[in-house]
Amino acid sequence: MALVRRIARPMLSSMFVSGGINSLKNADYLAKRAEPVTEKVEPAVDMASWLPVALDSKQMVQLNGAVHVVGGALLAMGKAPRLAALALAVSLVPTTAAGHRFWEESDPQQRSNQRVHFLKNVSMMGGLLLAAVDTEGKPSIAWRAKRQAGLAKQQASKLTSS
Repeated sequence: MALVRRIARPMLSSMFVSGGINSLKNADYLAKRAEPVTEKVEPAVDMASWLPVALDSKQMVQLNGAVHVVGGALLAMGKAPRLAALALAVSLVPTTAAGHRFWEESDPQQRSNQRVHFLKNVSMMGGLLLAAVDTEGKPSIAWRAKRQAGLAKQQASKLTSS
């Protein structure tokens, strides 16, 4: 199973690294395409108290591209793979909504092309969600925490009964 992970993670992340680099290189063009979505997101982003400045469409595209490059690289290398996969899955939502609005296409060929890309992204999100919950055969953090709490409770009851 470890071999499958070593092969599958870079395969899954390759599209994100490549797409993220493209987003950073072509942010102006992609920001124009993304405007119908970024305009709706801007008020929520402007209200985010953790951001030092308001982000415009181009900056949102660049931020999303950076998440794709960094998250894809981390996933490919197996560094914090669950967190990287989750970040990529979350970032894939606006990417898909902004880039592949097939329902708005009037040309049948373009509509079909955008639908394929939309569904490809949905499929990749499924893979990312599986990667995000993959504990590599180890018990989850929640299970380990619950087990440690139980053991601590047993130890405490032994100490108080002595």
